[in-house]
Amino acid sequence: MPDLLIKNARLFINDAIQPAEMAVDNGKISKISKIIGQKEADEVIDAKGALILPGAIDVHVHFRDPGMTKKENWYTGSCAAASGGVTAVFDHPNTIPPTIDPYSFKEKRKAAKKSIIDYGINAGVTSNLANFKELWELGATAFGEIFMAESTGSLNVNERTLKEALEAIGNLGAVACIHAEDEETRKKFMHLLKGNLAPESYSKSRPNLSEKIAVEKAIKLAGDGTRLHFCHISALESIGVIRKAKTENRKITCEAAPHHLFLSTRDYRRLGALGKMNPPLRDFPSQQGLWAGLNDGTIDIVASDHAPHLESEKMTDIWSAPAGVPGVETMLPLMLMAVKRNLLTLKRMIEVTCMNPARIFNLKKGLLAPGYDADMIIAGEAKEIRKEKLHSKAGWTPFYGMKGIFPKMTISRGIVVFEDGEIIGKRGCGQFIPGQGYLEKTSEEG
Repeated sequence: MPDLLIKNARLFINDAIQPAEMAVDNGKISKISKIIGQKEADEVIDAKGALILPGAIDVHVHFRDPGMTKKENWYTGSCAAASGGVTAVFDHPNTIPPTIDPYSFKEKRKAAKKSIIDYGINAGVTSNLANFKELWELGATAFGEIFMAESTGSLNVNERTLKEALEAIGNLGAVACIHAEDEETRKKFMHLLKGNLAPESYSKSRPNLSEKIAVEKAIKLAGDGTRLHFCHISALESIGVIRKAKTENRKITCEAAPHHLFLSTRDYRRLGALGKMNPPLRDFPSQQGLWAGLNDGTIDIVASDHAPHLESEKMTDIWSAPAGVPGVETMLPLMLMAVKRNLLTLKRMIEVTCMNPARIFNLKKGLLAPGYDADMIIAGEAKEIRKEKLHSKAGWTPFYGMKGIFPKMTISRGIVVFEDGEIIGKRGCGQFIPGQGYLEKTSEEG
């Protein structure tokens, strides 16, 4: 008798939506068939003809825990994720302390025990190359984001450190996640624009050129030996550089963030300093270039770069406000709405939010098929995005008033964690996702 049986569902199978039933055993999908015929299970869910999709894998979040828990913590962040149909996250290293040595890695694992969904932990990169091997063996999912310019957390590295780090990461067989902004270019333009308080000046201070130069530099420094994953690519010129590198069979993947796909510099009029993030909002041609790159396969992943700050912290001028916006709860709903608007196909949406993250980081997730983790959503109706309905401690959203298709139910490893607007998952029911270098005997916490 299966642990869970889902009946009267519709699944996207073989590029078409088809009626199906699904059985789950021990947290994994055990059978999918038009009619399973099984009459009993420990739990039976009647999907009532609704569409079931894989849970999204968000490989770029900042849950601020430890050290900045007034903004977010692992419980509130994971609740926000589950409410938006995300069933696994990778947390990035710029917490307090930053995740750059065995002690800080173990402390973050302790903090993450509050999560209601599965989680990976990325290791940070500074001048800490001596720690790389142990961090990899402790279960780091990847290294980075590696900051090539100043950003939240002051973890930026110089070119020499970057080159040494990329070589070391390549030797481990790990992925290097790159925050591509060039520090020299940033300093030059910031000096020219610092006195201009118009919100648009911030985008001009970190121009497209800064990202393009950084992307080119990272590709050159990595050579052929290291897998590069570019975080939150935003500039039209960068997409062209990555597209060309991919045609040369370089080991490169990249992601785009919802705030660059759905917002542009036009939105500064509405958002002001709430719209500040790194890299910054871009102009309309770059926004359109991202959609083109998403559809032609240049961009592999959509990841939220969920970087919450309290609304009160953002209520200042554009230069004083902290950079970053919340987004883990609205990412999948916005992408599903984009499918409805014919901005991309359902197949491509599943690839960039589920299948590709699993493939790139070698997870048995992201696909509704026997043997895969039973991570999924039952899709609901389109709703207006309202800050009072969201679960992040940030308490606001840059997508306020837009429409998204939110899940009616979110299931993680066969356990219902969210249903009809309510958090169902128990604190701590999420599991650690170790990276490929994990050696369990070295990973005892304490």
